[in-house]
Amino acid sequence: MTNNIVSFFAGAGGLDLGFEQAGFNVTWANEYDKDIWDTYKKNHPHTYLEQRSITEINAKEVPECDGIIGGPPCQSWSEAGTQRGIEDKRGQLFFDFIRILQEKKPKFFLAENVSGMQHSRHAEALNNIKKMFKEAGYDLFYQMMNAVDYGAAQDRKRVIFIGFRSDLKIEYSFPKPIEKQDRLNLKDIILDLDGSAVPALDKQKPNPAKTILNHEYMIGGFSTMFMSRNRVRTWDEPSFTIQAGGRHAPIHPGAPKMEKVGNDKFKFIDGYEDKYRRLSVRECARIQGFPDDFEFIYKNVATGYKMIGNAVAVPFAKAIALSIKAHLSGKY
Repeated sequence: MTNNIVSFFAGAGGLDLGFEQAGFNVTWANEYDKDIWDTYKKNHPHTYLEQRSITEINAKEVPECDGIIGGPPCQSWSEAGTQRGIEDKRGQLFFDFIRILQEKKPKFFLAENVSGMQHSRHAEALNNIKKMFKEAGYDLFYQMMNAVDYGAAQDRKRVIFIGFRSDLKIEYSFPKPIEKQDRLNLKDIILDLDGSAVPALDKQKPNPAKTILNHEYMIGGFSTMFMSRNRVRTWDEPSFTIQAGGRHAPIHPGAPKMEKVGNDKFKFIDGYEDKYRRLSVRECARIQGFPDDFEFIYKNVATGYKMIGNAVAVPFAKAIALSIKAHLSGKY
């Protein structure tokens, strides 16, 4: 059976790619950020990309589908963000996601969000969202998950909401995490790229000297916030969470771990300063599970980091997609 799905807040399409790898067909996607359009179109040539804001899209314009997937913007729920949650305009985009779901009535939906959403200050908003999914006609299942447990080489906690249309009477159970000894580390993912990265040019412009697609790293100083804790994971560890801001990209594992010199204050080890560079755009893409032929198109490397950091890790998306598929086909 072909499972046609549509994707909202698609970004560069990490979630879409994971679902495609699991055998779903993403026929239509929506992304409002013009910095991402070229990248999405280049890498998802068979998917129609709708470029207006979800707030302007009438559900009748969305094609019939078996599922709706997406990660409504998470900045407003983020621990590091303003934590205004549902009161933030971006938090309210969740309502538009539910509005379209309610009208289209596909078999299932998946919504991904940051772990900060589970903070006690958002309890009321979270309860409202759960109630709205139920009123839209869906049995809701949600869980905090870490991408490292599902084939991605990074610690990345996210809340996953999955709903099945109530008439299908599907009792969903989330996929089981992989064994600790089977987790991937940085050496499994980026060791072969070592020594080939190039720095971005002045003003973070792409460097044409690179021999590997997108294999350049952001230059410039490190903020006091960045230096407030160790930012180095070794080759034998999974990466820290890949964030959307290039300035906050983790440091390459070839550098020694940073030294604590005070309260919330770390420094680079003397004599190794040349080792402390940010992970490149391509290294971050690998850690997020994007294949090497997935081309990120940008005029400023910061945009590359943004697209990757906002994506859902591809192997994580695939693991969830396979479990949804198994439940839909009754083979779970």
